[in-house]
Amino acid sequence: MTDNSCRAHCARLCTRNGLAAVLATDRGLLHWRAMRSLDDAGLAEHAVQETLLRGWRSCHDFDAGKGSVRTWLLAIERNVIIDIMRSRAVRPGDVGWDDITEVAVGGGPDFADGLVDGLLVDQLLARLPEPQRAAVTEVILRDRGYREVAADFGVPIGTVKTRVHYALRSLRQLPEVA
Repeated sequence: MTDNSCRAHCARLCTRNGLAAVLATDRGLLHWRAMRSLDDAGLAEHAVQETLLRGWRSCHDFDAGKGSVRTWLLAIERNVIIDIMRSRAVRPGDVGWDDITEVAVGGGPDFADGLVDGLLVDQLLARLPEPQRAAVTEVILRDRGYREVAADFGVPIGTVKTRVHYALRSLRQLPEVA
């Protein structure tokens, strides 16, 4: 990280002083924009770090004739945010049945517990729209793969994943049953 390694048109992010200056002046703006777009503090911080990393890696590609370092970083951040949003859209989340029910601790459940649990599951599933109920039944309860279920339903795999995701999210929002 020395100034000697920089080219004439370098953004100076590859130097301690250059990176410190960007952090002091532009980190807040980068974080604010990421927070506004992603609505998640962790993802916003990830977006800022990824933006600075990409800027550091391509520091030598900076062209002052096209704009300031801040404008260049904002353009990089825009691409980072788009990448994160696309990633979130493709994978709504990997969740399992354990996310909405407690895992039994200790010995295995007896017959009565299994019967009660089965009735509770039926009641919970009855609250879901049919496409979500069918997806949860096949993927979670019957332990079938997304690809296999999608082929049976005649829909894209992403549709099955989305149905399971939203079903489990809906079930998590229900009040706890004693």
